[in-house]
Amino acid sequence: MERSNGLKEVPLESAPLSGVPARWWHALDGEGNRGRIQCDLCPRDCRLHEGQRGACFVRAMQGGEMILTTYGRSSGFCIDPIEKKPLNNFFPGSSVLSFGTAGCNLACKFCQNWDISKSRDMDRLMDDATPETIARAAKQSGAHSVAFTYNDPVIFAEYAMDTADACHALGIRTVAVTAGYMHLSPAREFYSKMDAANVDLKAFTDEFYVKLCGAKLQPVLDLLAVIHHETNCWLEITTLLIPGRNDGDAELKALSHWVAKELGPDVPIHFSAFHPDWKMNDVPATPPTTLSRARHIAMEAGLRYAYTGNVHDKAGDETLCPGCQKPVIQRDWYRILGYALDDTGHCRHCGAMLAGRYGKFGKPFGPQRIPLKLHATD
Repeated sequence: MERSNGLKEVPLESAPLSGVPARWWHALDGEGNRGRIQCDLCPRDCRLHEGQRGACFVRAMQGGEMILTTYGRSSGFCIDPIEKKPLNNFFPGSSVLSFGTAGCNLACKFCQNWDISKSRDMDRLMDDATPETIARAAKQSGAHSVAFTYNDPVIFAEYAMDTADACHALGIRTVAVTAGYMHLSPAREFYSKMDAANVDLKAFTDEFYVKLCGAKLQPVLDLLAVIHHETNCWLEITTLLIPGRNDGDAELKALSHWVAKELGPDVPIHFSAFHPDWKMNDVPATPPTTLSRARHIAMEAGLRYAYTGNVHDKAGDETLCPGCQKPVIQRDWYRILGYALDDTGHCRHCGAMLAGRYGKFGKPFGPQRIPLKLHATD
């Protein structure tokens, strides 16, 4: 069955799937809709018959209800530096346990995690990954937080929210790395349980979202405003710059001015480099000069924390004090070379307060990446 946005819902296998009851759906009434349900989680509003999956592939209609088929299952676990998410103003130098599931509710032609987000092989997912197991593993590994990443946590929101509750019970913070394509009612519930989020603002034109992502821009802008103004979740933004698609001066100025006006100057923005992947292998990689130009435009628009990513750029990695303009966090990729903040986030040079979340700074985790194998006894 094909919906108006051109994406197709996917039939379930003939055998019943395992899963848990999902939230945010309702039964449809009226002629032509009898026996169907609608998912209310994201703006796709998938309408499903019995035995169909939504566009995300992991939310399905079974037994007259919606189920989440990936609850408790993960594509893998790893301990990363928090700067890799990327989050530069959220407990710098700390470690984060990262994991994801499979599937996605966008259809980005440039997806750089396509092997996970586009996966239809549910057998690749681990079976033993309950929320409590993840929280205990984070605690035992010394991770400061748990990140829902690799694919979009919007589509496994129930699993992520339960995991956030389990993490908070053990003093572990939680992070969502997401494209932000979510209806606002479930988003308010979801982000009330997140301590930080990095949202991909993929471009600043509806044409880009429609043609390259199969989505719309406005729902993402609305979500960014809700996270920043209506929750306590710390927010940072990432825009992947693709040559000739979303890297023009006019668009970058419009994006930066929107962030400064609607969210304020203290929301960090990261401009990251595209590399050819998935269905856009014919597009060249982003030149480092494009990222530096974007950072300069953002700072001219009044944004106090603008960064570059996916390239070696020490200047673009620095966190500058908004008071004295001295670098207070100096980085080289994911390695912190200098740190001049006190435990409450005040500049040690001039005393100005930096926006973000800070604490006692000890030995930074560094650029290492440590894969984990979880067990029920963790």
